[in-house]
Amino acid sequence: MFKFYTLYLAVVLSLSLHADNPEELGRVNWLRDLSEAQSLSKSQAKPIFILFQEIPGCLTCRNYGNIVLSHPLIVETIETYFVPLAIYNNRRGKDESVLKYYSEPSWNNPVVRIVNSDKSDILPRLNGNYTPSGLVKHMIACLKKINQDVPSYLLLLAKELTANERGLEKTTLSMFCFWTGEKELGKIDGVFKTEAGFMNHDEVVNVYYDPEIVELESILKEGQKTNCADGAYYQDKQEKDEASKILAANKLRPISRFKPDQEPKYYLTQTVYKDVPMSPAQAVKINALIGYSKSPDFLLSPRQLQMLEYLKKFGKATWASSIDDKQWQSKFYRAWEAVEKKV
Repeated sequence: MFKFYTLYLAVVLSLSLHADNPEELGRVNWLRDLSEAQSLSKSQAKPIFILFQEIPGCLTCRNYGNIVLSHPLIVETIETYFVPLAIYNNRRGKDESVLKYYSEPSWNNPVVRIVNSDKSDILPRLNGNYTPSGLVKHMIACLKKINQDVPSYLLLLAKELTANERGLEKTTLSMFCFWTGEKELGKIDGVFKTEAGFMNHDEVVNVYYDPEIVELESILKEGQKTNCADGAYYQDKQEKDEASKILAANKLRPISRFKPDQEPKYYLTQTVYKDVPMSPAQAVKINALIGYSKSPDFLLSPRQLQMLEYLKKFGKATWASSIDDKQWQSKFYRAWEAVEKKV
């Protein structure tokens, strides 16, 4: 495993020409020469991921770098499955030549083109969509186009980002055991985040879901099958009316103060996986899989799998656990740096 990682790391480091990126380029290790990118594309059998970017750029350009191109799973995907090439759309020389070849406008918002080693487009250019989900879906479409298997972590990421951008709904369900509740409710397709805790002395789980994928009624029905929806705390009349289709009136209460449990994602936190920085959706699904004694490794990215191997080999993590932590992205980078130092 670590021999494979050494080879993989060598490839990643070979791409790193600019350790200190301008913020518009995010945290991706970019090449800056098209000919070099073509050569690597041929030798590694990977498409070239070209970012046409304004540097220094406007707010849209800076946000694209700081948000989209700094998301650790997006960065990893670009560096693992593509040859990253950054072309400045406001600079003369080689940048200007590439810009003219593709008829790209100068001083423009970010544009992504994914091309073959012969510089031909694999997909239509991505422009006008500056969301994380937009880029992830574009990369997935490319991998499918070239008949490459799309990793499960990337498919889950696309769904999670899309749901977050649309806006998640929340419902709070009471039950006999919130550890079981997180396991059972977390496995439902469309549920992307859960929080275990107490409300009015009841054990409850806050369930965050995408109503475009799963409706509240379906969540309640699934919860009742596993005794994880004995009651519900409603936030407004609409939620109360929806819940009353499944639960009796005496099982419904208005929302009140929530006190989080000290051991969220119980099944996950009993294992070495607890120290692998992961997205909220990964944590929810992996907790459920472990609760059912199933391997969750297919939902981890290659770098997360390397972190897991590091933890198994060297023991305690040198970074803080990130379960239910809003800082999981920064901890991802700290964990990856620790793994790199051990190679």
